[in-house]
Amino acid sequence: MKIRSYQGMTPKLGERVFVDPSAVVLGDVELGDDVSVWPLTVIRGDMHRIRVGARTSLQDGSVLHITHAGPYNPDGFPLIIGDDVTVGHQAMLHGCTIGNRVLVGMGAMIMDGAVVEDEVIVGAGSLVPPGKVLESGYLYVGRPVKQVRALTEKEISFFTYTAGNYVRLKDKHLQEDYAAL
Repeated sequence: MKIRSYQGMTPKLGERVFVDPSAVVLGDVELGDDVSVWPLTVIRGDMHRIRVGARTSLQDGSVLHITHAGPYNPDGFPLIIGDDVTVGHQAMLHGCTIGNRVLVGMGAMIMDGAVVEDEVIVGAGSLVPPGKVLESGYLYVGRPVKQVRALTEKEISFFTYTAGNYVRLKDKHLQEDYAAL
């Protein structure tokens, strides 16, 4: 089963959400309207909460987890993702906060307590270290990330374009009868 309860917490899905049968969503997770969760993605809200905003796309093989509360981090860190976010294939988001209209490149890793403000591109393969804040309106790349340049108007308009494109694609997937296969 792809949607699983854990310790009495059952994921809540908004309207028109697509979760691929090979993905796993468990625990204290809320997915906003028109979210798409693609093959082999894991969203594990077992020791803290995960919230994903509307029209966000979580691409194949992504791993979303939290930072638990404990002696080294008394409050832990939930994972919060805003609206119109595209998370690239095999990205790892761990106990961080992602704003609205963000592109997280393929294979990027965003660590505990990091904050990515609105309208940011995190380049493919980049590492955002624990606690780092990425300022709105910039491209960041590298391991660890460095601010490279301001985003262009075309890049900024791409955030809502790509979010809409994945909404249309997930709608087509929702029309397929995967259970019959």
